[in-house]
Amino acid sequence: MPRNVILLASLLCACNTPVADEIARSAARRAVEPVLAARFPGVPLMPATNCIIDNATAPEIITLATSARSAPESATRIVLDVAQRPATIQCLATDGLPVLLNTL
Repeated sequence: MPRNVILLASLLCACNTPVADEIARSAARRAVEPVLAARFPGVPLMPATNCIIDNATAPEIITLATSARSAPESATRIVLDVAQRPATIQCLATDGLPVLLNTL
């Protein structure tokens, strides 16, 4: 496991602060965007990524944050699971669809 992944995981487990949360969310976004781009071409990445991150659980965020490079199949599974949740679908319809329609 790369050293930076171990450090990130240690930081995330050691503290539950807004800074740690934002670091984890930022790292998780880097895992979510390629999955969305590959699986859902044409979907506006920023709103869709935000919907996935906002509806993922804390353990899912941590897994995404640590799996961006080392376990892309885990990231794909989590993104697809979160994308099917009713709250995520609602978010995508509310935040992502208008962006998509404005690009047509």
